[in-house]
Amino acid sequence: MKRPPMLDTQFTRIIIKWMSKTNVIAYRATGGRVGGKWRVGSAAKSGLPICLLTTTGRKSGEPRVSPLLFLEDGDRVVLVASQGGQPKNPLWYLNLKANPNVKVQIRSDVRHLVAKVADDAEHAELWPKLVAMYPEFDDYQSWVERKIPVVVCS
Repeated sequence: MKRPPMLDTQFTRIIIKWMSKTNVIAYRATGGRVGGKWRVGSAAKSGLPICLLTTTGRKSGEPRVSPLLFLEDGDRVVLVASQGGQPKNPLWYLNLKANPNVKVQIRSDVRHLVAKVADDAEHAELWPKLVAMYPEFDDYQSWVERKIPVVVCS
């Protein structure tokens, strides 16, 4: 799939930020019943699970909440720092690199976990599972020069 030209516009950034904030509010208010499924692209029909990741802002020290697709792998929560195929890593990724203590909410279940960036072997093991869940991750990787990080929270 070719990178959509609208992806890098200010309009798109504003819409994504607004949608994320709205998603967090709905998710928290309903324990994930509303806002708990991603229904875009290949996930449109069945929906994919969304969690809320809370990191500590590396500059502000304030809690920062991001709705993200996730994969449960045993007792681990696996996240992808794709930022929808943007050239830079997402801010939540930079925050957890500065402070790996995170909170992950899956529906109404809140877990206090420690995040770490998957090493090359873990990345190689997890990436096929993530792409099987959401094939667009491979598209995102093809659009950027950076290796999209995989984050393991346990």
